[in-house]
Amino acid sequence: MKRWIAVALLAVAGCKNAPSEDQCRQLLEHLVDLEFKKAGATVTDAMKAEIAKQKTAVAAAKPEFITVCVDKTAKERVTCALAAKDLDAVAKCDEQK
Repeated sequence: MKRWIAVALLAVAGCKNAPSEDQCRQLLEHLVDLEFKKAGATVTDAMKAEIAKQKTAVAAAKPEFITVCVDKTAKERVTCALAAKDLDAVAKCDEQK
């Protein structure tokens, strides 16, 4: 019985470090935004609606990204990447321990 309690506590503790699905969706959108920024795209009002459609399409086409993010990525890495101002800063989040 004690063994089951210990396993349950470890499982709950592991879940605390997991990002939410919403955070992972935000991360995917943020990464798309950073890619546009890196490409030097100047976003006009007319382009915003099209970019929103493209973000939705990317999110729908990449459900495995969300799954891997939620199941295998530390919340700290997601938080760091969401705060990153460019793709180099995102890469540095992977170097953190």
